[in-house]
Amino acid sequence: MVQRITYRRRLSYNTKSNKRKTVRTPGGKLVFQYLKKRPNVPKCPMTGVRLKGVRPATNQEKMRMSKRLKTVSRAYGGVLSHSAVREKIIRAFLIEEQKIVMKVMKAQKGKKE
Repeated sequence: MVQRITYRRRLSYNTKSNKRKTVRTPGGKLVFQYLKKRPNVPKCPMTGVRLKGVRPATNQEKMRMSKRLKTVSRAYGGVLSHSAVREKIIRAFLIEEQKIVMKVMKAQKGKKE
């Protein structure tokens, strides 16, 4: 006959926070082990792409992790994706170029008059 297993905690509903797996102990009994919720992989706020090189972890786990597991060695590493950083750099460059063009146009207009 199949062995019956009882919950170890009071919560008896099959919710997201009450996930469990059945494990056989060295004594031969079946017991429930409760599973933790796993965190999501961080995503880029601009593009929505999953960030590569950044380990998914809860805030408590992040405190215990070393810096190399939480970031990437790049500007905005671990926050923005590579494509978003590239876009940011290009946008900044084009804005500066636009300012220079406007300055030159103003100088030429002033010369004509």
